[in-house]
Amino acid sequence: MTDSKRTVSLQQVPEEVTASVQTVILQSLERKCAETERPRFVLDCSLVRNMDTSTIQLLLSCLEEVMKCNGDVRLAALRSEVEDTLRRSGVSRLFEMYATVDAAVQSFQKHPTSMAPLDFEVEVLGLNSGLAA
Repeated sequence: MTDSKRTVSLQQVPEEVTASVQTVILQSLERKCAETERPRFVLDCSLVRNMDTSTIQLLLSCLEEVMKCNGDVRLAALRSEVEDTLRRSGVSRLFEMYATVDAAVQSFQKHPTSMAPLDFEVEVLGLNSGLAA
């Protein structure tokens, strides 16, 4: 058994999801998947005010990429109207959703995907500043 920490990667979902933002986020997830045996991601949805088709597509694409590596994605800090949209669309059945980022991170400790030590490290992933315009 290794003594390494299991990392939970945190990705902020922006208020507006464009094609370039989606590309950056998915590339970041792909890199982490290549580096990690069973990647664990929390998508912080606190900035999302409207769950449009672009945002839903991003969430589903993130889940697909991470599941290819036997990992998991949790959603955190959803506004009630955003959560309602996910429930009505049926997408909520695919994700575990938590009220806070901390609760989502801790959920990996409660439901571990492996028997590695339960010592977590949170890594915050970010978007390139060049996309913020």
